[in-house]
Amino acid sequence: MLKVLLLGVGRWGVNHLRLLHSLPIELFVAEVNPERLAQARAMGISSDHLVQNYRDIPVSIDAVVVVTPANTHFELCKQFLEAGKDVFVEKPITLHSEEARKLVEIADKRKRIIQVGHIFRYDPASQWMRDAIQQEKFGRVKILRGNFSGFKRPRNDTGVTFADAIHFIDLFNYFIGKPPARVTATMQDFMGRGMDDVSLVSMEYEGTHGTAWATVESGYYLPGKFREVTVIGEDLSIVCDYNVAQYKVKAFENKHEKTDGGFKTVEGVVRQIEFPPEEPLLMELRAFIDSIQTRKPPVADGWAGYEVVRVVEAALKSAKDRRTIELY
Repeated sequence: MLKVLLLGVGRWGVNHLRLLHSLPIELFVAEVNPERLAQARAMGISSDHLVQNYRDIPVSIDAVVVVTPANTHFELCKQFLEAGKDVFVEKPITLHSEEARKLVEIADKRKRIIQVGHIFRYDPASQWMRDAIQQEKFGRVKILRGNFSGFKRPRNDTGVTFADAIHFIDLFNYFIGKPPARVTATMQDFMGRGMDDVSLVSMEYEGTHGTAWATVESGYYLPGKFREVTVIGEDLSIVCDYNVAQYKVKAFENKHEKTDGGFKTVEGVVRQIEFPPEEPLLMELRAFIDSIQTRKPPVADGWAGYEVVRVVEAALKSAKDRRTIELY
């Protein structure tokens, strides 16, 4: 049985704990906070599998799941990869693209798995949308729009672009199959924390059929909770609400047709597309275990983590310098 170490049982780590505990693995937990460690004990993790210092794990583990503050990811992942362990690390892989590249190069050299917690890639709705784009069911994709906003407590280790916008930036990279060519962004720090708490990132994806324009909005102020993606193509458009468990995607066969006087709108069939309810975090953790066993690269591999950090870096620079950043 695989021996897996969960490193961190914070606000998101507790969800990892719950789901990892349900998988056919031998789970060890390291958490510096005694109260959080007690949570793991209460869930049924035996005391000899719980430590405050991960260096005190009594056995050699096979893999580690890193759910710690973003500024600790590089050193922790580097240490475990160099020790020959497979690694799952929550997003962002690191806060600097050069560090991300170093981690991926270490993983490649040592033939280790590194999977990044880009959870939306593992949602069945996302996989359906990516397949539809790749199969050209949309025709030419013209516009991608993401809104990852809502009134909530901000993270302390990163601004909202790294914390939230990164989800849909990565998802659009996944849909298109590559990062954008150009990034333009505007951000605000209304709380005065020295980090962005409202962000609007605009990206241009170059393709064989022209440029696709993408925007991702994020922030901590908008009343409610928005997790919405829109993809608009010449032949098909969809709206996906990730807050919904089963009927996430609504597809519209709308198009503009050219006439002598200009263009006319043609409203076609509207379809509600159903997906079996799945917990994406469980799906990505299962995928990590599968990658360990089969040695197949994960859908959200280290290079995907590296590319999205490059885009976020460009967005932060664009907002600071008030100009468009060319990525390639």
